[in-house]
Amino acid sequence: MPERTISSLVTFLHPFSLAGVEEEQPAGAYTIEAVDEQLETLSFVAYRRLSTTIEVPAVGSAACQRQVTAIDSDDLAQAMERDLRRR
Repeated sequence: MPERTISSLVTFLHPFSLAGVEEEQPAGAYTIEAVDEQLETLSFVAYRRLSTTIEVPAVGSAACQRQVTAIDSDDLAQAMERDLRRR
């Protein structure tokens, strides 16, 4: 089935935590990538989310500066909402 990848930049104004990411992350801009699969059984175009990842600073690795970690898109949405409420 056809897939699409959507990249976006999310900015957190405060430190935040996400399930699947070991440590609290500092405020800043983070690249989010979502992969969706097109559903072919419908009479209109629709997609189902297959995966969501976030690019975070690498911890304990001198070889790389950033690492990509799988996250839950609902958890990301909740973290973004918490960040907005802290303003």
